[in-house]
Amino acid sequence: MDFALTEEQRLIQQTARQFADEVIAPRARELDATATAPTEFFPQLAELGFMGIIIPEAYGGSGLSNLEQVLIMEELHRACASTGVTVSVHNSLVAGPIVKFGTEEQKRRYLPRMARAELIGAYCLSEPDYGSDAAGLRCQARFEGDHWVLDGTKAWITNGEIADLFIVFATEDPARRTRGISAFLVERDSPGLEVAKKEDKLGIRASCTNMVHLENVRVPADNLLGERGRGFTIAMDTLDGGRIGIATQAVGIAQACLDRSVKYARERKQFGTEIANFQAIQWKLADMATEIEAARLLTYQAAVLRDEGKPMGAKASMAKLFASETANRAAREAVQIHGGWGYVAEFDVERHYRDAKITEIYEGTSEIQRIVISRALLR
Repeated sequence: MDFALTEEQRLIQQTARQFADEVIAPRARELDATATAPTEFFPQLAELGFMGIIIPEAYGGSGLSNLEQVLIMEELHRACASTGVTVSVHNSLVAGPIVKFGTEEQKRRYLPRMARAELIGAYCLSEPDYGSDAAGLRCQARFEGDHWVLDGTKAWITNGEIADLFIVFATEDPARRTRGISAFLVERDSPGLEVAKKEDKLGIRASCTNMVHLENVRVPADNLLGERGRGFTIAMDTLDGGRIGIATQAVGIAQACLDRSVKYARERKQFGTEIANFQAIQWKLADMATEIEAARLLTYQAAVLRDEGKPMGAKASMAKLFASETANRAAREAVQIHGGWGYVAEFDVERHYRDAKITEIYEGTSEIQRIVISRALLR
């Protein structure tokens, strides 16, 4: 569907591609090796408008569409999946729900600073014992006077270490499941909020992932996001956009695998000729390219449906499911094409192989995506 892109969209894509290639890619391997958050890129990303992609211009953002966000994010992910997911969560999982569900005062207070990268966002839904079963979360919320008080622990929080603003989902009554959950905007300096353990991960190592503890954290009543008891609806709507984001990440990783495999196949010689001349290698490349194009089109479709305000939950799940599995196949084949060199950190496909796996897990596992898709078919 890239044939349907406008000239302006192609320019946006090219701008992101140039920045990714010239600024992010040269630093990706070191950031991964040292597990260093990619904060060094934030000022330039903000200047380009990439820290406020879907934030309306009235609040200092770029006011771009979900499709245009996909075009930008694919290029960032292609260069460095850790940088990509850091920026993606900030945009789609935090700025996005504030734009859609926030009050005017909340938008004016937070969105301009987010667009300038003065505030970095994090999304706190999962808990140590509740991931796929988000409706079962146990983080407690109780209303006292003119404040909410939050108690609990959140897990797997992307951007936790560097975040200034957290969207926290908590329940007034676990027995009420989805009907008891509300969403809250919680600032980093709130007494009782502690960003704790940083996870030592297999992949996306430059993206910080932390536990977040909340103990008697007082949140002003004005920081309730959306309606009381409607937090689960906000969470699921946000995850629809987030799944497009992870599909985009998967496409970016897969494309990086293909690009590096084509280059290596043209350079590597065995038995007196480039390995690109071997049919076994050619077929691997052909399958990779075909699946990546299909994944990209599924992702574009979901983004366009979201822009049009049409139902797209199942389409987002299809995109996320297919793209994430495509990324893992592409990474596996890229390592195979590179042979022994694909197994060492000197070659980027080793990093892509590690990064790819998470796309089948977060924002809903592949098994959860299949449940979403099958329910849409059978209801």
